[in-house]
Amino acid sequence: MEEKVISVNQQVKEILNHLCTDLYEREESMHLALLSVIAGESIFLLGPPGVGKSLIARRLKFAFRDGISFEYLMSKFSTPDEVFGPVSIKKLKEEDKYERLTDNYLPGANIVFLDEIWKAGPAIQNALLTVLNEKIYRNGDVDIEVKIRGIITASNELPPSNANLAPIWDRFLIRLELGNIRRFDNFLSMITNTKNVYKDSIPDEIKFTNKQLDAWSDEIDNMEIPAEVLNTLQVVKIKLEEYNARGVGLPVVTHDRRWKKIIRLLRTSAFVNGRTKVDLMDCFLLKHCLWSHPSHRENIQEILIETIADHGYSMTTNLNSLKREVQEFSKDVQQEIRIGHTVTEEQLMLVDDEYFELVKGDSKFKGVYIQVSQFRELSLDSISVINFFDEDKNLVNRIGSQRSSDTNTILVHHNSTISSYKLANRLVERQEFVMKKPHPVVQKFWDERYVTLSKFVKEQLAKMESEAPVELGSVKNNLFVDEDLSEVVSRNFDRTFTELKDLKLELEKIQYSYTEV
Repeated sequence: MEEKVISVNQQVKEILNHLCTDLYEREESMHLALLSVIAGESIFLLGPPGVGKSLIARRLKFAFRDGISFEYLMSKFSTPDEVFGPVSIKKLKEEDKYERLTDNYLPGANIVFLDEIWKAGPAIQNALLTVLNEKIYRNGDVDIEVKIRGIITASNELPPSNANLAPIWDRFLIRLELGNIRRFDNFLSMITNTKNVYKDSIPDEIKFTNKQLDAWSDEIDNMEIPAEVLNTLQVVKIKLEEYNARGVGLPVVTHDRRWKKIIRLLRTSAFVNGRTKVDLMDCFLLKHCLWSHPSHRENIQEILIETIADHGYSMTTNLNSLKREVQEFSKDVQQEIRIGHTVTEEQLMLVDDEYFELVKGDSKFKGVYIQVSQFRELSLDSISVINFFDEDKNLVNRIGSQRSSDTNTILVHHNSTISSYKLANRLVERQEFVMKKPHPVVQKFWDERYVTLSKFVKEQLAKMESEAPVELGSVKNNLFVDEDLSEVVSRNFDRTFTELKDLKLELEKIQYSYTEV
């Protein structure tokens, strides 16, 4: 049979479409479960009985053409024989070897689902630790390299705090909490649907093969981790440490091994999404990897959004440092080319933001205040009737007046006489600057500084401009992250690009200021 040739991204999309058919409000969980399997990582599902934890695991095995699955419900009475296989009596009798028959058990499977994982006894947990971390199972005196693609575990509770379960809990990279269906229309569709949700509906030609997944693994390891992603991870780590230091809740415990596994997950997301490098959108996957208690998730989400919105591409371009350099450059230039001196001048006193006060040496008529708006309408050539107010701002007179040729003075026509009145003012000082041409040695230094800064800004703009169509297009089509979060990435990209253009213009203004003196 001739196989259908499709891209990795298209293949994963088609498989996910089949896996999510007739699933309600479990699409994200299924997408992330498949991602964890392709990455070769494990996933933990937290939720009460009957919310679809086992359904996700059982459906997931259909994505693999030649895969072998193993499923087991743990209890406090579970034995290693039931999980890892029974001891070979023949080997024990004939060769005096303690060896298990692992076919059809966990060591011989590709997809493993372990329900009620915290009920497993110490012997099972210890063996699982090596399988989860090193993909090695010690069978008697022989180390077997297991071919497990992914281990899906589930429980209706978190690991008990009084049990020594921290090591195995730390091995589960993705952690999801499932609840009952929330939307009423989805609930009605689910309870009335009569289809067999455990039926394999994925065509064989699009299923994953072991050979294919092995080849993908090398390509995943070669995915580029750009500076903006590494910077984001570093800031998130610092913010989590600050959160823990505040002691506002349970600490978020994340060790170095988990960060290394997170990088592998981000690379897998980039590869499956058809890219050659990880992007900031992939970083939102951290919200499923960093929490150790459900109460952490909201804080982690806020930290991720804040970090990507404020620092994403900005840190890659050293934007804040660049701003400071341009500001210092501008300050140095202005201090050198501007000579300042103080000028004293009269300034009208404004009363209650509405009136000017008359300096009256007589009492020929009532009124000491006039309105600012009426004063500004007065002219030198014609007389206008304006209002005069007393000390309490009461209207006490309406008299014909006009501007005087003397500054800030009016002429008042009253009882056939014309009297001149100054408006009250105060002396204020202001700085005036005289520009001077810089010394040639100084100007040469500034030119070199301008060229260096300008070149860097232009390079960053060109890089962002060339990558914009791909970068901003890819963030909206991530198979594993909510599309709404793409706005956070796009806003940071646009803001950084705009601020770089502003800095380019500012540098041109600085250069003009000292070359055109």
